[in-house]
Amino acid sequence: MSKKYTFECDIDGRSVKMYTSRKKIHKDKEAEPTEFEESVAQAFFDLENTNTELKSDLKDLFINSAAQVDVSGNRKAVVIHVPYRLRKAFRKIHVRLVRELEKKFSGKDVILIATRRIMRPPKKGSSVQRPRSRTLTAVHDAMLEDIVVPAEIVGKRVRYCLDGSKIMKVFLDPKERNNTEYKLGTYASVYRKLSGKEVVFEYPVIEA
Repeated sequence: MSKKYTFECDIDGRSVKMYTSRKKIHKDKEAEPTEFEESVAQAFFDLENTNTELKSDLKDLFINSAAQVDVSGNRKAVVIHVPYRLRKAFRKIHVRLVRELEKKFSGKDVILIATRRIMRPPKKGSSVQRPRSRTLTAVHDAMLEDIVVPAEIVGKRVRYCLDGSKIMKVFLDPKERNNTEYKLGTYASVYRKLSGKEVVFEYPVIEA
């Protein structure tokens, strides 16, 4: 059963904002949103009510969580997790939505990722089968694809270092280079934060 929130309107309207923003964020187990998550949810609510281009698309969309991630050059990225079942609806408006959110969070790159859950391997002898999509590898691969939208991944290569560590090179479709090249450092920082893995993003060299 969902919570009901009732607030008295105060002079500066903060109570009203809290109520309206709650419509755009649904957290697990009815947990309380953080102040930053409230601000992101409010940005979604404002766009739905002021942006005619996105209004109808945002009507039934909401987020699960949001956080800031440190990226290179003392910059920050806004990482927003959206419900898995709504990922296609978000993908449809991704470019326009991210453009408008980045205006609201000036100087910060915005990344949208579908919420996915990793299941532990079943115990030996258990008849329970774990869906491949819920394995650690599958979830991390899907997360990687979400992070680089609107670009598509066209290749991967693993480089092994002398100290035993490894770095994955991910090659992106050059067709979206103009829209994504300035975010390559952000992609790497966000993926490292969420997966613990080092990744370098590049575009394949096209021979003349």
